[in-house]
Amino acid sequence: MKQISQSYRTGKLTLAEVALPRAPSGGILVETAVSLISAGTERSIVDLARKSLVEKARERPDLVAKVIGKAKRDGILAAFDAVRTKLDNPIPLGYSLAGKVAAVGRGVTTFARGDRVACAGAGFANHAEANAIPVNLAVPIPDDVTDEQAAFVTVGAIALHGMRLVAPQLGDVVAVIGLGLIGQITVSLLAAHGCDVVGVDVDREKCARAVARGAVLAVTTSGDPVEAVRAVSRGAGADSVVITASSPTNDPLVLAGELARDRARVSVVGLMPLEIPRKAYYEKELEVVVSRSYGPGRYDANYEERGQDYPIGYVRWTENRNLIAVLRAIAAKRLDVQSLITHRFEFERALDAYALITADKPEPHLAVLLTYREHAARGASAPTVATHSPRVRRPGAPVGIAVVGTGSFATSVLLPKLAAMRDAKVLVTVSGRGLSARTAADKAGTDRVASDLDEILAMPDIDAVVIATRHQAHAAQAARALDAGRDVFVEKPAAIDEQQLALLGEAVHRSRARLLVGYNRRFSPFAQRVREAFAGRAAGLVMTARINAGQIPPGHWIREPAEGGGRIIGEACHFVDLFSYWASAPPVRVSAHALGGSGGFERADNLVASITFADGSVGTIVYTAMGDPRVSKERYEVFGEGNVAVLDDFRTLEITVKGKTKTMRTLRADKGHDAELRAFVTACAAGAPSPIAWESIEATTRATFAIEHAWRECAMVEIA
Repeated sequence: MKQISQSYRTGKLTLAEVALPRAPSGGILVETAVSLISAGTERSIVDLARKSLVEKARERPDLVAKVIGKAKRDGILAAFDAVRTKLDNPIPLGYSLAGKVAAVGRGVTTFARGDRVACAGAGFANHAEANAIPVNLAVPIPDDVTDEQAAFVTVGAIALHGMRLVAPQLGDVVAVIGLGLIGQITVSLLAAHGCDVVGVDVDREKCARAVARGAVLAVTTSGDPVEAVRAVSRGAGADSVVITASSPTNDPLVLAGELARDRARVSVVGLMPLEIPRKAYYEKELEVVVSRSYGPGRYDANYEERGQDYPIGYVRWTENRNLIAVLRAIAAKRLDVQSLITHRFEFERALDAYALITADKPEPHLAVLLTYREHAARGASAPTVATHSPRVRRPGAPVGIAVVGTGSFATSVLLPKLAAMRDAKVLVTVSGRGLSARTAADKAGTDRVASDLDEILAMPDIDAVVIATRHQAHAAQAARALDAGRDVFVEKPAAIDEQQLALLGEAVHRSRARLLVGYNRRFSPFAQRVREAFAGRAAGLVMTARINAGQIPPGHWIREPAEGGGRIIGEACHFVDLFSYWASAPPVRVSAHALGGSGGFERADNLVASITFADGSVGTIVYTAMGDPRVSKERYEVFGEGNVAVLDDFRTLEITVKGKTKTMRTLRADKGHDAELRAFVTACAAGAPSPIAWESIEATTRATFAIEHAWRECAMVEIA
């Protein structure tokens, strides 16, 4: 299928051929009928991408600060790689569409195949022939609303939420600054509430359109908006102001302060510098509220991606309920969106549409629609038949690899390293999101993409599968690939609970294929030097790991026990495995203590775990999210029989033997990813055993489960 994407590096727009996405768990696959180009929002995205790197930095000083922080902690080369990866990832465009349900994901009971739906969400409701949509970002379309009308659902919800924030009442005088697409809808909604609306814009034609839509008066900024509002309000000023204009300056905020009456409320919907002129806002005691898109639930992953609704008794107007309200207003003829349409383009001519809105070909416009043919997702609802094909290994040929999961780690770390290997060849990339798979395939130098693991297991030239999906999928996907006779490299963790670990273990034991889990740190040259420094010892080691892990936002999928397993299972497994490697022994016993729940930190984000190993070695992991991110993330100290090793962020290693210290440094931190993948490919090509034995993988995974149990139960836990 096809999708519009834009290069963040160059700003170039492309109508790309991508893999058909699949219906996600808790979501639906929607075949697009009509999508709306939000001219103001999307033009600003396109314009930013077209700017030079220096201009981008001026526009986003927050991102520049993050890059500087990363350079201080991880080095300039690592920061450069991060920036390059960000620039190379394309931007999906679009966030408002109407279409038909082509397939229903697991757990969805509110939609059925063939339902007409309107969908919202940047990154979800894209300009693409088909899209994977979470349930809370989709609503049914009433029978008397056309697909074209329903495609306005998101911009309508943006206008509605911005209006709700000023709590309009019958008879209020409300000024709307900016009469573009969202401004025109805001005028209509306010008029439907019985408000006297005064519109303000630089464009005389848009002012006339606003009057036709219900404004009692509309004036240009070159006229006298303040006097116009005074006339309508009998000298009092506007009861509230909704700013839907976008501006590089704070001029709309200045004007809003002049239009407002004492103690009025100003709702900021448009993009502009939030530089509030103190004098006017202080003297009138104005209240300013910044509208967050389509309503409560926006940017909450639990709501938008996991379908967790807010009870209506506590949150009356969520973004989903706002979407429904917009369609009801259209159906009841209280909101006219049809008259806002100025242009229609067939999807195949989408680049012409963007030339129009970006002024490459200047022409007055307001609402621009893209229309689609009805065939993109045909047959998508049919279940995948697991007909696995035996691999056909050609002597001397590179190891044929499929990469499953094309997130930032896969595309920035795994794919470039695999693509650089002569004896390995990435043949296909797999993702439930089409554009992601296409981008990864381009980086790997292949034209083959897929949306499902079973698709690639039916390909005889696939020798090995590299899995970099979200944590909850690792065990099941690795087991399926092993059962199909494919060698498997799966990113950590191997599993997030005992049931998954048992499933994977059974597959390992019945398969002749090899499994490697991404415990890359043991493959680091510095980690190997540490092990060599304590070779031939008779006593156990004393090991410490201080992990300055940093914070991750609430609602992040890694925090979710059923999705990411939490940070101990999801990340601390690295440090358990590294200790096991240095000790040459499995963990047998753990205890752990977590920080109290005060201070706004998750308990499991801040804990100390002590681990005893079979050879008598002991290790302590201090894992915290409370540190300064500019301090190194990982610092290890190892003591044994008079020798000491200190490893700092895999950039500096000090080894002291018999009073003499040798210091080694590297410009770029080497955490072992290259050597790890090299060892995997070599084992695949030679038919050799996995570089890490299953017994070690299993023991490390069980140790992380034991740490979770230990801190929750305040108990010493033996590892079976």
